[in-house]
Amino acid sequence: QVGLVESGGGSVQAGGSLRLSCQASGYTFSSTCMGWFRQAPGKEREGVAGLDDEDNTNYADSVKGRFTISQDNAWNTVYLQMNNLKPEDTAMYYCAALKVEYAGGCYPHPSYFGDWGQGTQVTVSS
Repeated sequence: QVGLVESGGGSVQAGGSLRLSCQASGYTFSSTCMGWFRQAPGKEREGVAGLDDEDNTNYADSVKGRFTISQDNAWNTVYLQMNNLKPEDTAMYYCAALKVEYAGGCYPHPSYFGDWGQGTQVTVSS
């Protein structure tokens, strides 16, 4: 498989934590910006966090202070540390690479990202 591969999802209770990982399979990260996204059933895909090649970060308001995006200093793996999870965080989570530069910089707007992986499911129970 060539592309981005997400892992680390699971089922947790509210208040719990998970760390998601995104690895490039078959190619090297070449984008200047990587993002995490999520999509809940019946809802549109939304951006969660973005990380650029200078380690600047952007977060959706709904996850600020709870989620942290990072990389392993070699851009082999991009992580999403999720703390104090809430039931509304339940979704399929995806990582993707910025494909089209736009005015938002590295803010994770789905329309400008690509190379989507298969996703990893996160389920938070109350």
